Amino acid sequence: MPSLKLENVAKHFGGLKAVDKVSMEVPPGEITGLIGPNGAGKSTVVNMISGVLALTEGDITVDGVSVATDRADIVARKGVARTFQNIRLLPEATVLDNVMIGFHRREEAGVLAQMLGLPAARRDTKRFEEKAWDLLRRFRMEDFAEYEAGNLAYGHQRRVEMMRAIAAEPDIVLLDEPVAGMNDVESDELATIFRELADSGMGLLLIEHNVGFVTRLCKKVYVLDSGRMIASGDPEAVVRDPQVVAAYIGTSGH
Repeated sequence: MPSLKLENVAKHFGGLKAVDKVSMEVPPGEITGLIGPNGAGKSTVVNMISGVLALTEGDITVDGVSVATDRADIVARKGVARTFQNIRLLPEATVLDNVMIGFHRREEAGVLAQMLGLPAARRDTKRFEEKAWDLLRRFRMEDFAEYEAGNLAYGHQRRVEMMRAIAAEPDIVLLDEPVAGMNDVESDELATIFRELADSGMGLLLIEHNVGFVTRLCKKVYVLDSGRMIASGDPEAVVRDPQVVAAYIGTSGH
């Protein structure tokens, strides 16, 4: 499985250095953490990786191949999926249909076959539906398959968004504050699922405010403050780093 690497990545908005010379790696089969206070540049990093924002300088590679100038849809096809801080679901579609949307990258039938309902398209649909049910079971959401996504509780909507991202069978998943607004039981259930995904070979980048959640799950943690990387390494050591305490834990109350 490929790894994701950022090398001296920067994003400047005029004179403002939102992200400045950031380097990090998300290896396959591991959960890597990215933490930092509000305004640290975490979302900017995610938007650069996923092709939403152009880089000012530096390089981003997946499996050694640069994706730094690729559009978001190309980055997704190269195996990088993401979730968003603000949930983006089709609220009137069922949970099952929302998850099945995530499989479009794996379609083997052409557009014409889909439009005409040809056997190849029907085979795709059947295959995707079976895989969607597998995901629903993995995320303990099979009882909600026929519910309209917009009627679900917040925590369940978060799960639907994650299932849709993972449906594309990506190599790398960017999880942007996945447990925000969840209680401890919901967070613990997701932690188990994230470990299973890492064990299957996926590389997960966990962008979180919940320091305890990150230190419990991640093998390595990177810390951003004001667009610069101020610490990286073993989670237990990182959260004791005086710079991190001052910049993040001291300001966030975690």
